[in-house]
Amino acid sequence: MRRLAVLFGAITMATVFVMAEPAPTPAADEPLVTYRGTRHLEGRNERYNVSGWMEIAAELSPDGFHYRVINEGGSDLIRGRVFRSMLEDEEQIFANGDLSRSSFTATNYDLSAAPASEPGLVKLFARPKRKDVTLIDGAVYITDTDADLVRVEGRLAKNPSFWTRRVDVVKQYARVGGLRVPIRIESTAQIRFAGTSTMTMTYDYEMINGVNVGASRGIVASAR
Repeated sequence: MRRLAVLFGAITMATVFVMAEPAPTPAADEPLVTYRGTRHLEGRNERYNVSGWMEIAAELSPDGFHYRVINEGGSDLIRGRVFRSMLEDEEQIFANGDLSRSSFTATNYDLSAAPASEPGLVKLFARPKRKDVTLIDGAVYITDTDADLVRVEGRLAKNPSFWTRRVDVVKQYARVGGLRVPIRIESTAQIRFAGTSTMTMTYDYEMINGVNVGASRGIVASAR
């Protein structure tokens, strides 16, 4: 069990920067500065047949990011070593103002055209400018009418530890209250001696930049 705790701990840093990073903000858009809502987290490892889930209240304010557990169940190991560690790291990232390290900007990425893949979407290859655990080597999907970000997917540019062979990430976005925000994140990590571990996080927004937007779970469901 101690080995399993170490292995699960290895995927925390693999996803925390991806979780913390807000959606890239077009110049014409209002930046995301505050929000309040809930998140649902699920994690599973097939080889050890363990799984866990957690429902949290989440808030971003001028004081930083903070969360509170509403309900939870399943593996203590996943809830403690993965979920809580990841959320506490997210709090620290916002407190340190360290978001630029993983932000989707020209400083961190080179973009190039890719073959068309889905109706209504334009695909761009996104190549990180450095090997960094906070960056994704993959593709960006934007709408073909107004270049609105819909999805980012790929593999972490650098494995976070010896224990992690690779981490694949899919991050989905939608407009809620007129702003582009993350609504669902999926990560699949291949871990030495532990096989495949999966984690998903879905976002439900109640307030964005001081404006009540109501529950957004329907948006999350339709984006799957």
